Amino acid sequence: MSEPIYLDYNATTPILPEVLEAMLPYLREHFGNPSSGHALGRRAKAGVETARAQVASAIGAETEEIVFTSGGTEANNLAVFGAIATSERQHVVTSTFEHPATAEVCDRLSDAGMPVTRVAVSQMGRIDVDAFASAVTEQTAIASVMLANNEIGSIQPIAKLAKHTRRVGALMHTDAAQAIGKIGVNVEALGVDLLSVVGHKVYAPKGVGALYVRRGVQLSPRAFGGGHERGLRPGTENVASIVGLGAACALATRDLATVRAHLTARRDQLLELLTDAIAGIAVNGDLDACLPNTLSVAFPDVAGAELLARAPEVAASTGSACHEGQDIASPALQAMGLAERARGTVRLSIGRDTTGSDIERAAAALIGAFHELS
Repeated sequence: MSEPIYLDYNATTPILPEVLEAMLPYLREHFGNPSSGHALGRRAKAGVETARAQVASAIGAETEEIVFTSGGTEANNLAVFGAIATSERQHVVTSTFEHPATAEVCDRLSDAGMPVTRVAVSQMGRIDVDAFASAVTEQTAIASVMLANNEIGSIQPIAKLAKHTRRVGALMHTDAAQAIGKIGVNVEALGVDLLSVVGHKVYAPKGVGALYVRRGVQLSPRAFGGGHERGLRPGTENVASIVGLGAACALATRDLATVRAHLTARRDQLLELLTDAIAGIAVNGDLDACLPNTLSVAFPDVAGAELLARAPEVAASTGSACHEGQDIASPALQAMGLAERARGTVRLSIGRDTTGSDIERAAAALIGAFHELS
């Protein structure tokens, strides 16, 4: 069997050739420890600092505001736990629509007795700004709301939310894992204090990420050891992967307009082919406020998992990769009040390399599988 058509880019992305080329010298000749004072160490250190500047530039931050991590989960944990540990305030605000890397942090805090307010989202997957404004108080230490949802693609009005956290003196964190390289991300425009970046969502390696920490924001580390990354993330840096993350962020910024137009065109092509062939297929969320590459659709009267099993030519998922394989309704769809659609929902996420021919073949396979089952 030939390689399947990959439509699961929200789960992970391949490493771009340019990213791999940037990394290779740091896997070969530039292998020094960045903390070493000799020439090999200095070369590795220079690679890390170049990458720090590239990540900062991609999100409109200052170089010294970037802390490298092992990925989005660590970045989110560091942001929320780290902020709470340094604050006299004892209240967290989040949404009912978060990735487990944030949702489970809030669950742990709640289990420990900390008040946590989870603001609901609409059937279109958008948080209610007025409800959020009412939720944040003078006791709120931090609010954490993801910029773009990983299952539905819904983009949240983070800039509007951040105005309310500033009003009460709370910090605002956003998980931007799915957003970078698909939509513009600028920390000043968003008004956030903390923002998470994930390598393997932006064509860099797995196991690397970053946390933007606005100058002046105090966090307590979650791990202890050396003084790496301003003492916030001790441990010898993963130099090659950090260099890859920097290169990927630079490419994401350079190619944003072209890639966004390409993703939108391929997504709309896929939706048109599916809706023309399948009566009753439904889009989850609002495509006017959605990532350009993400299409979450509910197929009527079939199970999404069975549909994908009948269409092995297509590599896609029934929801978040973090929940794939579990026999539970999608947490995102439950939060939107659309649990009845969960059984038939498939998430189709498109990438930079997806062609029009790929879309035609994938649509034909999905349509054929649907008609076999219905």
